[in-house]
Amino acid sequence: MSFDPKSARFGIVVGDFYADLAERLVTGAAGAFSEAGVPDDAVDRFTVPGAYELPLAALYLAESGRYDGVACLGAVIRGETDHYDFVCSEAARGIQDVQLDTGVPCSFGVLTVDNMDQAIARTGGGKRDQGAHAAQAVLHMAALRERIDNND
Repeated sequence: MSFDPKSARFGIVVGDFYADLAERLVTGAAGAFSEAGVPDDAVDRFTVPGAYELPLAALYLAESGRYDGVACLGAVIRGETDHYDFVCSEAARGIQDVQLDTGVPCSFGVLTVDNMDQAIARTGGGKRDQGAHAAQAVLHMAALRERIDNND
C-alpha cells in the first residue's frame, strides 16, 4: 500500500505577525498540497500570533489524531536585539519536539531572515518558496511514515 494524498488530512499553522508574509507562505503551502493531490477541504489552516506560538499549535493538531502532518509557517526578521535568536531557536526546537514526541510530521517553514527583502524572496514561488517546501516536507514524511507502518 502506498501513500495516497487524496485520503490524507493536513494542518497549516501560521504565525501571522507579518500578515502579508503569512499569506504568501500559506499560498505556497496550499499550492504544494493541491499539486500533490490533497483535496482543498482536507487542509485546515490555523493562525497564531507569531512563530513562538507555532509549537504549541502544532502539538494541539498532532495530538488531535486528525492530521497526517502539520506545516508550520511564519517569519522572524532580525532586529536590533537578541529577541530574534530566542524566537528562532525556540520555535525550531519546539516544532522538532512535537514531531519527535508525537510521530506526526511537522515541518519548519519559518523564515529566519535579516530583512523584509529576503523574506519576500523566500515566499515568492519557485525554488525559494518556503511555504511550498514546508508542505512538500510534510508530504514526504507522511508518505515515509505510512510506508514504514505498512512494511512497504
